[in-house]
Amino acid sequence: MTAPAGRPGIDVPDPRGRTGLDREGRDLTGNARVRVVDVEVLACDWSVLRRTTFDYRHGDGHWSREQRETYDRGDGATILLYDLHRRTVLLTRQFRLPAYVNGHPDGMLLETAAGLLDGDDPREAIRREAVEETGRTVHEVEHVFDAFMSPGSVTERLSFFAAPYDGSAPGAETAGVAEEGEDITVVELPFTEALALIRTGGIADAKTIMLLQWAALDGPFGLSSREAR
Repeated sequence: MTAPAGRPGIDVPDPRGRTGLDREGRDLTGNARVRVVDVEVLACDWSVLRRTTFDYRHGDGHWSREQRETYDRGDGATILLYDLHRRTVLLTRQFRLPAYVNGHPDGMLLETAAGLLDGDDPREAIRREAVEETGRTVHEVEHVFDAFMSPGSVTERLSFFAAPYDGSAPGAETAGVAEEGEDITVVELPFTEALALIRTGGIADAKTIMLLQWAALDGPFGLSSREAR
């Protein structure tokens, strides 16, 4: 059977059934110093790699033509689960190939639970991910902030959340969705030990560092929280 003619993700569906991926970012009008000229799809499978050509007006008034590649994997959410009474946090450990390729000793990173939104509201998505990655069900979650994690090349905006968990209740030791190749170990740590691991490099994941430092400054383990109690 002959494959249909056309460009996957543009004229014909890509592996995820999407078309028109070259239209993303063409009609931006929020910055008068940027004029988008062209958007090319270089690759599309689970994520989308685009090359955008645009004209940019510099601070001195002159225009230059620029090209940038953007990697679009969708937006995501992450959550710090904490037990205030026991002063612990619940993290995950899983293999991350990109970190392993780029010099991490074994690619096994300690992280807060996280995942892509997949079309869901961030609050709904992070409740789903908390169950899938830690085995814990959370209801009321606190939105902490949103952040672009690698704005020079990756479009992803990550929503950060926090929620308490009951550490005295039985919990899972392993978790993850097997069909997605996930093999996750659930790790409970004293909060002070988690902070110390940032200093030694034992925790090297950016979102996890950000949430732990938030928790120490303005969050449940911070001075303002202790004063409020």
